[in-house]
Amino acid sequence: MNTAPHPRVASLAAAARTAGGEAFAVSRLLLAGKAALAAAIAWYLAPLVPFAHDGYSYYAPLGVLVSMYPTIADSAKAGLQAVAGLAIGIAIGLVGLVIVSGPSPRILGVAIVVGAGVAIGGIRALGTGRDWIAIAALFVLLLGANDAGGFSVSYLVTMAFGVIVGVVVNLLIVPPLYLRRASSRLSQLRDAVADRLDMIAVSVGSGSAPDPAGQHYLSEILDAVSTDVREAARSRKAHPLARRRRGIDAENDGRMRALEETVRQTLELAEGVVALPLSRDAALLRAQLAEAVRATARAVAHPLGDPEAPAAVDAAERALARVVEAVPARHDGRISPWTRTAVDLERIITASRPLT
Repeated sequence: MNTAPHPRVASLAAAARTAGGEAFAVSRLLLAGKAALAAAIAWYLAPLVPFAHDGYSYYAPLGVLVSMYPTIADSAKAGLQAVAGLAIGIAIGLVGLVIVSGPSPRILGVAIVVGAGVAIGGIRALGTGRDWIAIAALFVLLLGANDAGGFSVSYLVTMAFGVIVGVVVNLLIVPPLYLRRASSRLSQLRDAVADRLDMIAVSVGSGSAPDPAGQHYLSEILDAVSTDVREAARSRKAHPLARRRRGIDAENDGRMRALEETVRQTLELAEGVVALPLSRDAALLRAQLAEAVRATARAVAHPLGDPEAPAAVDAAERALARVVEAVPARHDGRISPWTRTAVDLERIITASRPLT
């Protein structure tokens, strides 16, 4: 007899599958290959860099690592921020060398440069360069005592060379453009919302509360897809093919805004149906509302460019209109839960209209 795995074991297995999928995704493997190639090139050419001692060539691959990001714009930005952080850290380290050159003990110099580096690293405008300030300062203090000037210049120039190599390799070898992937992820989000609406329709018809796990899942996938769409937009910057794909980017932006509204209203709808009456008199109205929710799910589910999408939206609006006509009037000035759910559905239907 097969027994279900312990929940914690199942959770760990799911986390392991997710981690494996992330680590061995095609885009990640491509980035890893480009980083490996750029690091090898930077290390090989580093001895030829002017104003730098070839004994510090190992800093060139490190420069590649700090600049190798999934998008060209992020690579260039992170590389510049890292070089700026290194320059500030080197300056702090040189000040520390002056301090320990006198009667002050070296331990005091270590405390001063690390403290100053961490404090200045609080400047958010430095971005990823913040993390390198204290490290560079400590390296200069501890490794550059015998040749402070030579070490500092070699450290900065060689790292900057590695940054340049990383950005150039990222630009020339299959430059990343994630617009198609973002479009696919938006379709996944659309399908998830449609499935969630179908589940809500079942809950409305049966009088049960929607599963809260579905709420969390929908919020999580929305966050993940939003991140992918933003990354796709960043991947257009400085990309040689960006102009040709401008239409896809604008299309993704429009779909993202519509789906964000759809998800938000779907989450509110799921919370609102809990307040619907469960009396026998409300059974018919519940059935009509369930059909309106199902019709809305069908409208949401239509893929981009589907010629049948307008008809599905019109059918959802007709189903909702029947619900609105059947909602009993209230005379206490308060909005009924039926009206609240109808408003949520109307907003979902409006957001589901085909992009023009």
